[in-house]
Amino acid sequence: MSRVFWVGGNWKMNGTTAAIKDLVAKFNAAPAAAAEVEVVVGAPYVYIPLVADGLRKDWAVAGENCYVKASGAFTGEISPEMLKDVGASWVILGHSERRNVIGEADDFVAEKVVKALEASLKVVLCVGELLQEREDGITQ
Repeated sequence: MSRVFWVGGNWKMNGTTAAIKDLVAKFNAAPAAAAEVEVVVGAPYVYIPLVADGLRKDWAVAGENCYVKASGAFTGEISPEMLKDVGASWVILGHSERRNVIGEADDFVAEKVVKALEASLKVVLCVGELLQEREDGITQ
């Protein structure tokens, strides 16, 4: 079995409706990827329907985070099921900012991965380092 080359990215807490429509139009104008390349675009939650509705169908949409529960009194959180409902088929978890700014620990990220997989989302698990850690050569 051969591996599929994967390309993905996200734009974090940036964008406006107009800017995202423009970005999606540029993505749609790009040449088709080879059959062995999977392309995933991560969007802030509020823009996932806009991206999912407008983006070429050979590319997939990811949410940039999710929570460990399907529903409940978790103000501001997004469940994997909600991501799927608005058009995402992937979720990006474990961002360095969420680990370092928000304080998400590895075990909590692992819980989120399990919940996302149980909801049939594909997962991008970030295991990156801080810029300073990379520059100090302590990440290997």
